[in-house]
Amino acid sequence: MAKEFKYKAFISYSHSDEKWATWLHRSLENYKVPKPIVGNETAMGEIPARLAPVFRDRDELPSATNLGELLTQSLEDSATQIVICSPAAANSNWVNEEILTYKRLGRSNRIFCLIVDGEPWASDKPGQEEQECFPPALRHELGDSGELSDVRAEPIAADARPEGDGKVNARLKLISGMLGVGFDALKQREQHRRHQRMLVFTTAAFVGMAITSGLAVTAYLARIEAEEQRNRAQIEAETARQTTDFLVGLFAVSDPNEALGNTITAREIMDKGAARIETELGGQPEIQATLMETMGTVYKSLALYPPAASLLQSALKKRRDLFGDEHLEVARSADRLGEVLKLTADYDQAEIMYREALELRQQLLGQEHVDVASTLYELADLLGRMGDYEAAEPLFRQALDMQRKVLGSDSVEVAKSLEGLALNLYDQGDYSDSLSLMRDAVALQRRLHKTPHTDLAEALNNLAFLLGENGNYRESETLFREALAMKRFLLGDAHTEIAGGLNNIAFALYDQEKFAEAEVMYRDAIAMLRDLLGENHPDVAATMNNLAFLLYDKGDRGAAKAMMRDSTAIYRRAVGEQHPGVARGMANAAMWMMEDGDYASAEPLLVATLDLRRKLLGNS
Repeated sequence: MAKEFKYKAFISYSHSDEKWATWLHRSLENYKVPKPIVGNETAMGEIPARLAPVFRDRDELPSATNLGELLTQSLEDSATQIVICSPAAANSNWVNEEILTYKRLGRSNRIFCLIVDGEPWASDKPGQEEQECFPPALRHELGDSGELSDVRAEPIAADARPEGDGKVNARLKLISGMLGVGFDALKQREQHRRHQRMLVFTTAAFVGMAITSGLAVTAYLARIEAEEQRNRAQIEAETARQTTDFLVGLFAVSDPNEALGNTITAREIMDKGAARIETELGGQPEIQATLMETMGTVYKSLALYPPAASLLQSALKKRRDLFGDEHLEVARSADRLGEVLKLTADYDQAEIMYREALELRQQLLGQEHVDVASTLYELADLLGRMGDYEAAEPLFRQALDMQRKVLGSDSVEVAKSLEGLALNLYDQGDYSDSLSLMRDAVALQRRLHKTPHTDLAEALNNLAFLLGENGNYRESETLFREALAMKRFLLGDAHTEIAGGLNNIAFALYDQEKFAEAEVMYRDAIAMLRDLLGENHPDVAATMNNLAFLLYDKGDRGAAKAMMRDSTAIYRRAVGEQHPGVARGMANAAMWMMEDGDYASAEPLLVATLDLRRKLLGNS
């Protein structure tokens, strides 16, 4: 019979690395093992639902005189040992003795390493010995006498440094070792959880909305333009008047023949207006640039990214021609273009635009300005999407500090930056600080908005998400329901945001294994999205993907696989073969085949997924 262990892991570390030990302790204990593999037998024993408790000496040891005996007993009671490796750990006699003790229990194959600083095997390189991160007991095998021999060991190590695996993947590598399962399967599940919980529905339903009057859309555009004008003192009054006249004229639908029976869609109006900018305003490049930016912003809000990018690129070029490279108008155009490129996942070009905008704004406005803070926030968000969470964090903090100094502590910008920083810390596995910051953000949003507001609803969604990731499923569900009620009040019962709220609640129910209730929510969301967006839309496919996982986890594997195939087919019809949704669907199907032991069928799907992701993301 397999030994029952009191602890899932024993963390050995130098107290110089206490911050890393705290992060790892929380990160492991908060991890929820994917339900389909819970109870499976591996070389490490039966897979548990949770990796808790984890032993960390400062928290676990009572006051006692016989510290060595207590430590030895705690090591014996631990299923695995995780060594936080750094030059400080390599020089710690205490850490070395803990490793030796665990090896003498015959458990060398249950020792896992987390590199946080220094270099492995630097002690072999003359002049670099001080950079060694592996303690001697890790570098050598035990001899027959129970002492270290000259035989070199091969430690199993995850590298948390940015140039290595990074914190997120390093954590997952440790967990895969502790459970005795493949890293790729856990990674795929982790990616699905992130996608499922952070699913953001676009406002693309507006694109095909039939309107019998241009007034509503005119008001929407005029509102955007008014915001633009307030921040642009250098635009002359006549230029502003001509811009407004153009927008009003654009929506004057008076000819029934032109309006297709007095009914025209927002997309048709926008396309018509974009063409008119070039033909009717050729001699007025400043007005052209203003309108191109305004309409590009509207295209972006409609999730029509290619025409948005085209117009914003044209606006940027015209402003360079008008003002030269060092001008605030150029900075703003670069910032707006960066936002659209970010949304289309053209991250390298987006970073170029954001960094140009940031440099110009710092140069022209000074180091402490609300627009500088805004670009810092957007650049941080971009780096997070690129997976460079460590580089993003100081930019979020810089933006937050600047906004507090310039705008005061109670502002919508501060609330937004608190949310961004909180989610960044979550991405790095710092769940405790992340949750604390998000609670602060929600409290601030409640002070700012005494009545229902979309910003407050979004903050509630983010807090609910983090609570779910911390295992507080009931509170998570409660907040998701509050956010949904708020959005119903603001948007009505039939809206893509309402479908998104149903998706969120479904996942909170899914986490509590309330599969029947969750399934109803998912199916209601899918039905609503089909009514609003049509059958072949990425949001329909994404929600079907979520439902497929629920069906699989409740044991209806045949229905789950069929749903996943249908979801992937919709992605193909809606956005073409080369789309992340197609890659995700193939990877999910392959993962399930591997879980069923059907490796022959999984292999070609994995090859196809890898090929597609290389095309989408590049080899690195």
